[in-house]
Amino acid sequence: MRGLMVPLRKLVAIAAIALLSFGCAQAFLPETASNPWQVVSIDTEATFSDVAFSDDLDHGWLVGSRNTLLETTDGGQTWTPRELNLGEQRYTFMSVSFKGKEGWIVGQPNLLLHTTDDGNTWERLPLSEKLPGQPFLITALDSGEAEMATDVGAIYRTKDAGKNWKAMVLGAVGVVRNMTRSADGSYAAVSSRGNFYSTWTPGELEWEPHNRQNSRRLQSIGFTPGGGLWLIARGGQLQFSPTGTEEDWQDPIAPEFSTSWGLLDMAYRTPDEVWVSGGSGNLLVSTDGGTTWLKDKAVEDVPTNLYRIVFASPERGFVLGQRGYLLRYAGSGKVA
Repeated sequence: MRGLMVPLRKLVAIAAIALLSFGCAQAFLPETASNPWQVVSIDTEATFSDVAFSDDLDHGWLVGSRNTLLETTDGGQTWTPRELNLGEQRYTFMSVSFKGKEGWIVGQPNLLLHTTDDGNTWERLPLSEKLPGQPFLITALDSGEAEMATDVGAIYRTKDAGKNWKAMVLGAVGVVRNMTRSADGSYAAVSSRGNFYSTWTPGELEWEPHNRQNSRRLQSIGFTPGGGLWLIARGGQLQFSPTGTEEDWQDPIAPEFSTSWGLLDMAYRTPDEVWVSGGSGNLLVSTDGGTTWLKDKAVEDVPTNLYRIVFASPERGFVLGQRGYLLRYAGSGKVA
């Protein structure tokens, strides 16, 4: 019996530490009263990367792996494949962005596409062989103007429809796993191994690296509507910095202890309503800015990981998955 007591004591100690670590988490979250998401299944094995709409929020474009480019004219209820003549190379389209009828797509390996007629025709633009890293993120800014970031943190801007590009930073930040851009032109990125995150604001010559708050590796990062930052760490841990400064990070929270081990992305539909997605159809929502959480169990049987959430407007949102699955926001008002 004495031989069994030591392992038993260790198990009790581990359980106690787990309970303390997740003191603000619930074992199982309450369910949302309604499900505002429509499941859309497309005949493709692609994993989707990004979605964007022109000024007409019914006309949009969905991109992903396997040269996947899909077009919708009904707000994302149905999608039609568009074939591009790109030769034998298989590309992963990483990012798409529109400003009016002008649109941009970047992909890997090095690929840059441009349209000025709402996607009726796409032109492939040359990229320098000396480009640091691979294209990762594109943002349409104005007529003929766009900003492109690579997966090592190089940032370039064009004002002549992609003929010339000006470097915005002097050095790269290193390979990143996640990168996002705010409306004011600031960037935030998580390193490929999740060891640290970095920020960049217009006018700075270099990225500023920041240590993570604890031992958990970081998964993704983004901006809050008020200009702050949010972080997702491994183990389903969320953290917020209302001002976006390193010293202002609030205590980490884990919304659901039992199933939040694979949280992947976060997005705000409104300043108060925030959605978090993850593996195995995991979808959580907070209607009070992240203080309390509910779970949308109506989509947990969808056979996909939910990698990315994009809201083109409060009424037009998507959760992007794999094997042709995505969720389309079809609700109205707050989720109760």
